[in-house]
Amino acid sequence: MSDSQRFPVAAHALAYLAHKGAFDASRAAPSAILAASVPTNPVVIRRVTALLAKAALIATRPGASGGSWLLRQPEDIRLDEVLKAVNGCAHLGSPPAGAKGCPVGQHIPRQVGKVLTLADQAASDALAKITIADLLAENAPALAGVQIHGSCSEAIRAAETVAA
Repeated sequence: MSDSQRFPVAAHALAYLAHKGAFDASRAAPSAILAASVPTNPVVIRRVTALLAKAALIATRPGASGGSWLLRQPEDIRLDEVLKAVNGCAHLGSPPAGAKGCPVGQHIPRQVGKVLTLADQAASDALAKITIADLLAENAPALAGVQIHGSCSEAIRAAETVAA
């Protein structure tokens, strides 16, 4: 799975667990069920849930009667924590190496690196204001007035078509 997909898959899985009331082992959701909701392969879900468990956001139990469940209430799980748990970042790329001997080429990578750090911090600050509970709410105040990113529109239309 690409780095860019870990965060959306993790947020989806956590929201699904909250929606299903999976707050203890007796209500654990198997990886195949989580995978069907995303939709993705159960192996992808197991990789993501392993990271979420390492961050103590969920617990998991392996095996045929296994699955995942939340260790905290959805209103107490901030999306910046989720991003950090799956080793994500607001990945805008990496600065190019720059050409030796070129005053611009030697200077720009350091400056672009600083810009990328600022973007990462801005993303983290924004995500810190949003919880898993907000993802489940129809009109979450934390998301009021936010428009869907253009590149996400096609995926949302596809999901709505499948649901209809």
